Amino acid sequence: MDIPRKVQYVCFVSLFLYTISPDFVHGKAELVTCGSVLKLLNTKYKVRLHSHEVRYATGSEQQSVTGTEDQEDINSHWVVGAKPPCFRGEPVVCKGEIRLTHLTTGMNLRSHYFPSPLAREQEVAAGAEDAGDLWKVLCDGPFWRRDEEVMLKHVSTEVYLAVSGNRFGRPIEGQYEIVGVRGSNSPTRWRVSEGVFIHPPESKMELHKTHTEL
Repeated sequence: MDIPRKVQYVCFVSLFLYTISPDFVHGKAELVTCGSVLKLLNTKYKVRLHSHEVRYATGSEQQSVTGTEDQEDINSHWVVGAKPPCFRGEPVVCKGEIRLTHLTTGMNLRSHYFPSPLAREQEVAAGAEDAGDLWKVLCDGPFWRRDEEVMLKHVSTEVYLAVSGNRFGRPIEGQYEIVGVRGSNSPTRWRVSEGVFIHPPESKMELHKTHTEL
């Protein structure tokens, strides 16, 4: 990890720990919220969604997205955003559209009509912001809860984020291939494993609840 990444990571941790509410510290917060930084765990393969400055040699040739078994790797952190833009601490709505931005590189999780390098499913990569980086959160209830399994469906191409089960060789040896698939089977299930979460402001939560009940 080079110096700019270290500086970015330290600044991120300092900023978010400073702004966490007492309710989060005591374990009362339970929702995924806008501005939170998290790691996503595939519940079948037990790998975390991951990226790094290694590009695919084929297909889009964009920044590769993989699954890693390393729990401590900071390259598995993703920042939660939404469309339309959400306010900091706003709960993510089930069936709402989100963007996941890779913390250390600033690239967004995306997909497109290129075949993946190993399984020849649809490629998943990380790249600059555009219409190809929106994902629909499929979950139960009004909001995305941190303790539940969810699926992420690509808005533009309607594939589900999944692990193919194939592993890469060098230079990312042992990491799992992440793909987009048409069927919503078990490799498409994800849950939050770790993260730093922004607690929803009480006034904003009440406004949101009032709106959804109309």
